[in-house]
Amino acid sequence: MHTQPHPAEQADTELPDRTLRNETLIVLALSLGASGVSAMISFVGSVTRPGALKNQNATLVGSFAPHRPWLDLAWQLFTIATDLAPVALVAYLLGRERAGMRSIGFDLTRPRLDLARGAAVAAVIGGTGLAFYLGARQAGFNLTVVPESLPDVWWKIPVLVLSAVQNAVLEEVIVVGYLLRRLDRLGWTPMAALAASAVLRGSYHLYQGIGGFVGNMAMGVVFVLLYRRWGRVGPLVAAHALIDTVAFVGYALLAGKVGWLPTG
Repeated sequence: MHTQPHPAEQADTELPDRTLRNETLIVLALSLGASGVSAMISFVGSVTRPGALKNQNATLVGSFAPHRPWLDLAWQLFTIATDLAPVALVAYLLGRERAGMRSIGFDLTRPRLDLARGAAVAAVIGGTGLAFYLGARQAGFNLTVVPESLPDVWWKIPVLVLSAVQNAVLEEVIVVGYLLRRLDRLGWTPMAALAASAVLRGSYHLYQGIGGFVGNMAMGVVFVLLYRRWGRVGPLVAAHALIDTVAFVGYALLAGKVGWLPTG
C-alpha cells in the first residue's frame, strides 16, 4: 500500500540540503553561535589579564542604567525581548513544516509532565553544577560568576525570573530542538549531532572560564540524551529555567550572608 508522507516530513524534505545548511548557519550567527565567538574573545581577554581567573568576575545579569531604575527596567525588558528574537525566527522556519514548534516538543500539550521531568533534572544537575563550579573556581580554572548585580528595586526578582526563562527558551529551542532537527535532516550521525550541540553550549559559556565550558558541555550531553529519549524540549526548558532562577534569586538572597558563596 502506498502511504503519503507526514505533512511535516514532506515540507522538510522539499527543502534542499544547501538551504537547510545555510538556514542553520544564519540562525546560529544571529544567536548562540555569535555568543560563542564573543565568549571566546572574552576568555582570551581574561587569561591574558594580570591576576588569577578567580579574582575576575563574570556578571550574568547586571544594571544597564545605575541609579535610574525605570530606565534600567526598560532596558532589562527590551534586552529580554530582543534576545528571544532568534526563537521567533526558528518558530517561523519550523512553521514551514506545518508542525511548527510542536515538531521539537515546545508546546503546552504536556505541561505537567514537562514540569515534573524538568524539576527532576534541575534537582540533579543544579547541585552537581554548583559543586563543579566551586571546585573549578578554587582550582583556578574559572572566573567568579556573579549571577546578578541589580540594585534593590521592586522589579529585581521578576526580572531575574524572566531572564532565567529567556535563557532557557533561547538555549534549549535553538541548541537542542532546532539544531538537532536540522543536523538529523542533513544526515549527521546521532553522536556527531550530540557533540556539535554540546560543544556549542560549552562555547558560549567560555567567558566564565574552562570550568564554565566543560560543565555546560557536560550538561549539553545530558540534555541531548534526554531530548532523544523524550522527543521534547519542554522538560529541558523547564529544567534550565528552574536552574537559572535558583541561581539568580538564590544569589540575590544569599550573597554576602553565607561564607561558601563567592561574591567577587
